Amino acid sequence: MADQLGHLLTVSVLQQVSLGIIPTTADRVMWPLEAFWIYDNERVVIELATAEITVRQPSEVATYTRVFAEMAQIAVYGKEARALITEAIDALE
Repeated sequence: MADQLGHLLTVSVLQQVSLGIIPTTADRVMWPLEAFWIYDNERVVIELATAEITVRQPSEVATYTRVFAEMAQIAVYGKEARALITEAIDALE
């Protein structure tokens, strides 16, 4: 895992990468239980423990877009994100 975190440190400084990390101390109202990917605001792929679901219903896509936007607002970026990654690496050693 330390190598994976190290890779995140490496790519986090690239211009084309925006890496946000939600600190464990963040004041959040929700925390999605599943992983999801939004494609072109027309499709969301949700990964569950036993299945992958594709959502195309505009109201459902809008819900996932809103959840992502809310999570992005409480995330930290840049130096703050890299500091959290470094702390996680140090905790593994």
